[in-house]
Amino acid sequence: MTQAFLDFSLAQGNDLMTPRPEYRFKGLKTGDRWCLCALRWKQAFDAGVAPETVLESTHIRALDYVTLEQLKTVSKT
Repeated sequence: MTQAFLDFSLAQGNDLMTPRPEYRFKGLKTGDRWCLCALRWKQAFDAGVAPETVLESTHIRALDYVTLEQLKTVSKT
């Protein structure tokens, strides 16, 4: 996670930073890893704030929505 992505997600109506103990969710911060749906990642990519990906952890079906080249531009591996 990056702060830029977390701020972007909040602006889209998905607050990933605020702890929600009733759901056993601690909230995310910069440096955390989190599984994103491909469509939200693509939105963030188009906005220039996509977080890094771990290609080995990325499902092949993500390629239905984004290209491998897009994923590689922000890949940790």
